[in-house]
Amino acid sequence: MTSEQPNDPLHGITLAMILNQLVAQFGWEQMGRKIKIRCFTNNPSIESSLQFLRRTPWARKKVEEWYVRSRS
Repeated sequence: MTSEQPNDPLHGITLAMILNQLVAQFGWEQMGRKIKIRCFTNNPSIESSLQFLRRTPWARKKVEEWYVRSRS
């Protein structure tokens, strides 16, 4: 078998790693403006954001896409 997802830019990167990087690079305020979800705008924390993103596929997809674009 070949290695899993060799062309996947998110391979080996956890959601927590993505969130921490985006917060460090952009901050909660800019994240809340970019992706309008309450876990980014109302008393934001890594923990609450992870909980929300893990159970909300559309929001997770937006965050992952933003992360990939920000790394290019």
